[in-house]
Amino acid sequence: MEFIKSSEIKAMSNPGVVSRQLLNPENSESKRVTITEVHLEVGASQPRHIHEASEQIWYAVKGSGKLLLADDKEQPFTAGDVVRFADKDVHGLKNDGDGEFVYISVTAPPINFGYAYQNKN
Repeated sequence: MEFIKSSEIKAMSNPGVVSRQLLNPENSESKRVTITEVHLEVGASQPRHIHEASEQIWYAVKGSGKLLLADDKEQPFTAGDVVRFADKDVHGLKNDGDGEFVYISVTAPPINFGYAYQNKN
C-alpha cells in the first residue's frame, strides 16, 4: 500500500493554471497511471497538444469550459462530463465559464508533466 499525504503533493503552475500531481512517477511506485487535479481560472487555457503513447481520461469536477480539439474544433465540457483521449488525440481546454474550472486527469501509462509547467513547487 502507498499513502500520499496532501502535504506531499506537488503543485505546478502556468499563468491561470495549477496542476496538483496527486499520483505520478515521482511520488509513487505505480507504473500504470498518473492522476492529476487541474484548476483553471476564468479565461485560462491549456493549449492543444498530444501525448504520443498515453491515453488520458478527464473528469470535470467543477465549472464549465471548452475542449480544444483537432482542426480547431471545440466542444463544451462541464461538471459531471467525462472525456477520453486516445494516444495522439489532439486535446486542450479553455475555461470560458464564469468561475473556476476543475478536472481530474488519469493518464496511462504515466507521464511526469513537469515539462509542461513554468513553476514547480
